[in-house]
Amino acid sequence: MKLFLLFLLLNISILNATSLRIEAIDLFKTLDKYKVLDTRSKDLYLNGHIQGSLNFPVDETYDNKMLNGKIVQPLKIQNKLRNLGLDVNDHIVIHDDGTFFDASRLFWTLEVYGFKNIKLLSTGYKQWKRYGFQTSTLLPSITKSNYIASVNNKRLATKFSTQIAIKNPNYVILDARGINAYNGKVSMAKRFGHIPKALYFPAHNNINDKGSLTKLKTEKSLKEVYSKIKKGTKVIVYCAIGRIATSNYFALRELGFDVANYDSSWREWGNDFNLPITNPSEK
Repeated sequence: MKLFLLFLLLNISILNATSLRIEAIDLFKTLDKYKVLDTRSKDLYLNGHIQGSLNFPVDETYDNKMLNGKIVQPLKIQNKLRNLGLDVNDHIVIHDDGTFFDASRLFWTLEVYGFKNIKLLSTGYKQWKRYGFQTSTLLPSITKSNYIASVNNKRLATKFSTQIAIKNPNYVILDARGINAYNGKVSMAKRFGHIPKALYFPAHNNINDKGSLTKLKTEKSLKEVYSKIKKGTKVIVYCAIGRIATSNYFALRELGFDVANYDSSWREWGNDFNLPITNPSEK
């Protein structure tokens, strides 16, 4: 019996160690073990941030956010991460104001660029302050790193790989936009509708929103959200510009799926008249 309990405790520790999220109370207790990245704007960060955290505004995860959602290019992110003193083996926690879309966008970006030990804070900065945990306006000292950018293509979907996925029965495509965008009633592109074969899995299904309190749904709840997707299936997620879909990406990564985010998403696909679409509103 004692051996069984020891085995159980060890397995619980392993699960906690490999989880892709961290609760605010656990980060509070172990803050010195992590490098915390704040995805809010520079102004908000300077006005107050988690003690010791570093600022990585989410807009810097894009190559050109106004044009499309393409991920920041290797040389740019290499310089950014070096200046923040980050390297691929660092233990990192990411947060935003509580929407989770910006935090998950940076989570995905760092996974594309080779980082392996990343977690999301399960609540946002507003909730951290409400708990009364450490905040500061002081800038932490930084020693530059020697990070060299490398791309994990398994995590990055493209127009080409998405075209292949449409015809491959081993792939599932998930659309994280709102129902009106999915059904072709509104669009951020010249065309309306969705990528053929795409299933409707809105990004807000990953989050519990109770008034001013937002929190990631539990892994148990997320299992229910994605229960129709078979394990072993390869998944591509997309939205308008590869932002809110990263919350689907995070949820699926946490559940153990092989998933990639299509960074340019509908803004690219919907504007390319050579690509097929499905528009339910025309039926």
